[in-house]
Amino acid sequence: MHFDDRLATVLRQPVTGKAIARIQYRQLLDLLGTSPSGAHGPRIDAAYLRLSDLSREIPARERAQMLGDPALRLRSPRLLAQLAEAEPGVASAAVTAARLSDEQWLDLVPALPVRARGFIRHRRGLGPKVEALLDRLGIADRGLPPAHASAVEAGPEAPVPEEEPLVLEELAPEPAAPEEPVAEEPAPEAAPEQGEGIGAIVRRIEEFRKIRRWEETEHAAGEAPRLPLDDIAEQARLARPDTFDFVTDGEGRIVWSDPAVAPMVVGLMLAARDQENSAQSRPGLASAIRRRQPVRGEIVRISGAPAIAGAWQLDAAPRFSRPDGHFVGYHGRMRRLALAAAEATPGAEAPSEADRMRQVLHELRTPVNAIQGFAEVIQQQLFGPTPHEYRALAASIAADSAHMLAGFEELDRLVKLDAGALELEAGECDLAAIIAMTVGQLEAYTGPRRSGFELDQRDDSLPVAMAGIEAERLVWRLLATLAGATVPGEVLRLRSRQRGDTARMTVRLPSRLADLSDEALFQALAEGRPKALSAGMFGVGFALRLAAAEAKAAGGSLERKGDRLRLSLPGLTRAAMAHSQGEGPGSGQSDGT
Repeated sequence: MHFDDRLATVLRQPVTGKAIARIQYRQLLDLLGTSPSGAHGPRIDAAYLRLSDLSREIPARERAQMLGDPALRLRSPRLLAQLAEAEPGVASAAVTAARLSDEQWLDLVPALPVRARGFIRHRRGLGPKVEALLDRLGIADRGLPPAHASAVEAGPEAPVPEEEPLVLEELAPEPAAPEEPVAEEPAPEAAPEQGEGIGAIVRRIEEFRKIRRWEETEHAAGEAPRLPLDDIAEQARLARPDTFDFVTDGEGRIVWSDPAVAPMVVGLMLAARDQENSAQSRPGLASAIRRRQPVRGEIVRISGAPAIAGAWQLDAAPRFSRPDGHFVGYHGRMRRLALAAAEATPGAEAPSEADRMRQVLHELRTPVNAIQGFAEVIQQQLFGPTPHEYRALAASIAADSAHMLAGFEELDRLVKLDAGALELEAGECDLAAIIAMTVGQLEAYTGPRRSGFELDQRDDSLPVAMAGIEAERLVWRLLATLAGATVPGEVLRLRSRQRGDTARMTVRLPSRLADLSDEALFQALAEGRPKALSAGMFGVGFALRLAAAEAKAAGGSLERKGDRLRLSLPGLTRAAMAHSQGEGPGSGQSDGT
């Protein structure tokens, strides 16, 4: 066969009924089961998706029967891995029908669910390496101990396949249609034989419970369903959790919680003012519950079992029923406070607004950083060739992410400056030179528009007590914001002077900003549409507020004087600046002030 198009032929066939679905499912099992281990591509992926869709339409019993067909060839580890995620009967039949080499079993077994690993233990013909791997993974025999020979012979139960012994997940009997009694077999003898068979099954179940005891308890919670046996580890009950989720009723009483702490916290009243209550909190929590408001960062001290005793931070959101919208309670999470916070009383002061804003910014940066990194991976084709259209979209996403991160940095800088948590870098620089340099940089934008600044610098230099990088950032933020707000042909007068111990820069406001009130001028609003020149993503008002905060942190100010803005910074004498640069005290020129 020069060209194998069997898989494409099957996929082109529409599924128009249950019969066609069964036929196509059987065909896909055979084609995928005999495909090479390294086979991949869009057609193979489409076949696996079609197989998954058909699995939802065909009952598990019929799929298990198809897998039990002796003519089925199942030699694909990928197909077996997908079938092992299905219902227990289907997974058991798939494991029984698989014909893999020892190397393939060694690669596949660690990736299978715990339940499927147990089915592998029932197989015959496994190599010693595979048996050793199952032993290391803690996979003991999941089958029931063999029944007494007489009980098996006497019982009327259906025969069990030779390679598929009875497992606990499949013990639930199904109702069978009544059958006519066989004429050759007297009816009075059937009753004692049936009773003996049921008793054998019961004894086998008890033996299974004694022998097994679920040695893989640690895996059962994440990968396989647990039996309703009372064998929860004692140490898990006594562990000290750092967090737990909960749900309350409309009065603030916990009605559900994580199983590890549920016996200790269910019934706990979170906002009760009674001193005898096990949970003590501030009055604000009770007020928030009465008003059905979200709860953020409330401190609750719980007294009780050692596992939950101590101070906790409570975050919760209200729940409302659908569709009537009635308030039904809260769902939230408790986080154990650090040692220093745990020593505080419930009435301790909550974190400041600046701390909360910095925490919000930290949580916002994490997903944006991830988005930017993945977009750059696609744009740079690090994982393989990518269509140019996708690369263009990824580059746009990376640029938007970088723009957002820059905005977060500005917001974080303003919050820290307002809270006094950030100090500007110390140093000296020439403010006049920085102003002239910034105006020159802006000419690429202002020149074609015949706008910009008219410089009036009476003094050749304006030494200020501020690091050069900090002064450049401040002057650029201020002048770029004003230049971006000008209309074509509008020129703003800018002058700088030395006034005693202060260096001043005064610049006229653009016409569209001069008519605004002080409150509107410094109001932070996001720009409606992107501009060719912008000093930030939060608009003119935010940029001016940040520039004012930077000037204040440097010991100066940014004030509005009518239709002008005045920047004042602490100045230095030229002699002092020359001395700091290593020049002689007499080499400096007179300041002329």
